[in-house]
Amino acid sequence: MKGFYTILLLLCSNVFMTLAWYSHLKLQSVSWFSKLSIPLVILFSWGIALFEYCCQVPANRIGFSGNGGPFNIWQLKVIQEAVSLTVFTVFMLIFFKDQPLRVNHLIGFALLVLAVYFLFKK
Repeated sequence: MKGFYTILLLLCSNVFMTLAWYSHLKLQSVSWFSKLSIPLVILFSWGIALFEYCCQVPANRIGFSGNGGPFNIWQLKVIQEAVSLTVFTVFMLIFFKDQPLRVNHLIGFALLVLAVYFLFKK
């Protein structure tokens, strides 16, 4: 069950982080947001990233084998990267339709899945 909670929290954390890192690019087309200075856009992103950390830190604590969780640090990091790429891909397909998913993107994703496989191999 700790593994499930860890992955669920990593999923939530990556949704927030993807929004913090990239939503301001999409929001440039909104009139009031486009007038914000860079420091205000940074504060906006930091406000979103706070919620990312509220999910990321517990995910790592719950999932870490040193705390009774099922994953070592290597595994936690690779899970986080795989979840991050998955969330980012969905985000791109929904909000940035002008930048299509290409074969090279899928190949890169497949290689990341292979990384997950090899890090979990005993």
